[in-house]
Amino acid sequence: MKLHRHKWSGQRTVAALALAAGLATTLTAEARVTRIVIDSTTPVTGGAIPHETLRGRAFGELDPNDPKNAVITDVQLGRDTDGKVRYETSFTVTKPVNLGQASGFMWHDVPNRGGNIIINQTERDLGDIGLASGWQADNAGGTAVPTNHATGTNHWVVVPMARENGQLVTGKVLARVVNRSGPASQPLNVMGNPVPYLPATLDTTQAVLTTHTKETVNGQVTVGSVIPSDQWAFARCDATTGFAGRTPIDNNEANLPGNLPVHVCVNGGFNPNLLYELVYVAKGAYVLGVGAAAFRDVGSFFKYQSADDFGNPNPIAGRVTHSSMRGSSQSGNFTRQWIYMGMNQDEANRMVHQGAWPQIAGRRVAANVRWGQPDGVLELYQMGSEGPQWWTDYPDAVRGVAARSIFSRCNLTGTCPKVIEHFGGSEVFALKMTTEWVGTSANYDIPLTRSVRRYYIGSTTHGGGGGGFVHQPAATPVNCPGNNWGTGTFRANPMPSTQMVNVIRVAMRDWLMKGINPPPSRYPTLIGGTLVDPTPQAMGFPMGIPGIPASIFNPENFVFPVFDYDWGPQYNKTDATGVATNLPPPIRAVIPMKVPKVDADGNELGGVPTVLRDAPLGTYLGWNITATGFHAGQVCNYVGGYIPFATTQAERLASGDPRLSLVERYGSHDGYVAAVRAAANNAFAQGYLLAADRDALIQAAEASSVLR
Repeated sequence: MKLHRHKWSGQRTVAALALAAGLATTLTAEARVTRIVIDSTTPVTGGAIPHETLRGRAFGELDPNDPKNAVITDVQLGRDTDGKVRYETSFTVTKPVNLGQASGFMWHDVPNRGGNIIINQTERDLGDIGLASGWQADNAGGTAVPTNHATGTNHWVVVPMARENGQLVTGKVLARVVNRSGPASQPLNVMGNPVPYLPATLDTTQAVLTTHTKETVNGQVTVGSVIPSDQWAFARCDATTGFAGRTPIDNNEANLPGNLPVHVCVNGGFNPNLLYELVYVAKGAYVLGVGAAAFRDVGSFFKYQSADDFGNPNPIAGRVTHSSMRGSSQSGNFTRQWIYMGMNQDEANRMVHQGAWPQIAGRRVAANVRWGQPDGVLELYQMGSEGPQWWTDYPDAVRGVAARSIFSRCNLTGTCPKVIEHFGGSEVFALKMTTEWVGTSANYDIPLTRSVRRYYIGSTTHGGGGGGFVHQPAATPVNCPGNNWGTGTFRANPMPSTQMVNVIRVAMRDWLMKGINPPPSRYPTLIGGTLVDPTPQAMGFPMGIPGIPASIFNPENFVFPVFDYDWGPQYNKTDATGVATNLPPPIRAVIPMKVPKVDADGNELGGVPTVLRDAPLGTYLGWNITATGFHAGQVCNYVGGYIPFATTQAERLASGDPRLSLVERYGSHDGYVAAVRAAANNAFAQGYLLAADRDALIQAAEASSVLR
């Protein structure tokens, strides 16, 4: 069997080998989950309906010759001797203790970077079942396999590594070291997690370490120099002895993941004013796309099967009539990727999930390409924007790809789910979302199908803020997410998305179970005049707000664009599959981006009505400005900011603030509460706020200290 053969596998690998030997002679060609193991059962506290969580593992196999699996990069290179491709993956099932109280609805949650997920109390009180299972198969950071399955809490998938003639394939990998300084060695990370590939050799003449003195948001790179191969090493070194005291890393793949992250040591130490870019030959390419098939098969098993091949019962057999997959941020990107790959059709040709809810996710994750880095967040030279990102067949004019969509495969088989997606401001300014709305030409609004609803929650940070009615929250700097990006200039953005998420939760269940249509889509559009060029003039942005320099709106600082990368001839730019051989990839084109128009306060137009946006206490930005470090003066990756209004006219005039003060707007505390009440009633009347949330927001405004 060709699953990972690492020391961490221990007895599990031996058992899996025995299992594979038995299955090779007893199972049919149809790929599926063949065995489940329950490792622990834990009661879930709270709620009207008692629930419990079962944590376990699923073992499965794929037929690499089945057309449904053909989209998986290197699937033929992951075969066992009997021709099958096998995997092992974690899962948790959260279910009513008394299955007679089950509603029939199942949420299949996609873990984010291996994180554990338990459905919330609202869903449990409805009697819903929660399923979460692994998909990210890179065995790094939060996706590494735990040594104790009963106590482990993360999610993972064990998949084969690609082999040719019995040997692990090798190839080039790109990694970057950002905002690091001093003589100690530094890790090769992506989004704070280890780059999941060991060097094939420690010979630095086989790699290239280059410095950059500047990188702009729109892809202009100023190269410093190539560091001579004898002046750096794949090694660990400390701050005292530095390069002279280096210890070579262990690149034996049998010791994964303990050898991660890979460390690099530089003679003279790292210069904080430089970015370091390393291209090296790696070994151990996971067949990452098998993780998508594992997610498919686990969802199908718990929805349709009564037991596994060994007689182990499905603990929720016959209790699921409707289901929706759901993922947020990285896992939302996987949701889109999974649908594009055609994975919502299982190998028995059944639809796996009737619904899908990708949240704050406007691209597809790089989880089906050799040497993929699924933790990437679309920083320079990171994959994820390739291929169609939209739901209706539409041509990719700039990149020269014929009309396709995320639904292209499932349209052919009648297995497309109903989709609800929601986004906010930070996804526009750093996560390259608006290409999904207007394509690469950015000339027309791409129409939505009747099976998709889109909701834009304007002026929010990634995932939404903490909410509340606090005019002057603590001025604590926010961290810019990404690969050690830095800190932001402005306060954290409190604009919440919680209330709209609550609406969508109910809407998805009602759409699938009762046939009740969700509220109409609401998002900025070209035809509506609320989606415009990213300039202050087109946006109508009020210049002169204290703390916002005009330089942030320069193209080299503002809005991450989509790049048309040339990854090389072995890469399929439509499916985002294959092998990238050009590293770093040349940028063939910078694809134009659009952003929402704003009002006189700088708050975004065109989205769903929200209380804090319609009764504002300041300007809620989907972007922030990086304060220091290599990216100083540029957007602070995908995090928002908040700039409060002045309290009085005198304060406003003293600072030159063009925005009306609180007193000028609302007059008094009662005036502000009245504005909140009007905004809440408006959102409720249009279907974008639940009654309970409407009442809670009004009560919170009444209890607040605004203009007391």
